[in-house]
Amino acid sequence: MRLEQEFVYVAVVLDAYSRRVIGWALNRTMEASLTLAALDQAIAARQPKAGLVHHSDQGTQYACSDYVDRLEACGAVLSMSRAGRPWENGRCESFIKTLKHEQLEARQYCTLEELGEHIAEFIEQIYNPVRLHSALGYLSPIEFERQRASENGRAPWMPATMSFLRHKEIYSDSLNTTPERADPSPATHRNESPAGYSLAGCSPAAPTSASPADLVLQQERPFAK
Repeated sequence: MRLEQEFVYVAVVLDAYSRRVIGWALNRTMEASLTLAALDQAIAARQPKAGLVHHSDQGTQYACSDYVDRLEACGAVLSMSRAGRPWENGRCESFIKTLKHEQLEARQYCTLEELGEHIAEFIEQIYNPVRLHSALGYLSPIEFERQRASENGRAPWMPATMSFLRHKEIYSDSLNTTPERADPSPATHRNESPAGYSLAGCSPAAPTSASPADLVLQQERPFAK
């Protein structure tokens, strides 16, 4: 983020289900302390149980030992976007665009403290409780969470029934029922994976907007990095 005389950096942690910002931090450096501050805020807010899937890009701040240790301590499953695939972290990229277009480009900020106050105001008073999202049925993140909580009788951020580590055990019976197709096609395997993720590296499946050439290449080399 550009200030009058310097650049500063913001890190955010979103709930991918509701698009709600649950942790954020602002500092003058891009070191791991920045992302750890946002992560600690998110963990304190949600108190997640084991099974949480944490997805990020391949920045060193998210791959360093301190950050990984913090995630493993709460039983999280680590996932990262593949190189050159920014859309695989699209929800966070979209929030940063929204923050810049709707808040930061509207005025010039002079100091880190002034910017921090306005980012906090934007997140807590506008983005989370008020701003509507088409992906949420034109509800705000907080309204969406409240609606789902009333429908399901449980907090929307409680972990779903899923497992990456026991993937083969879960699906082995269904695969063995059709001996003539003991080795399922890559497309079938991806569709059976929880939350649309492939087993290798917990990477998301190819987006529907991919070109036919990309899809053919992925079918031939489904787990290529």
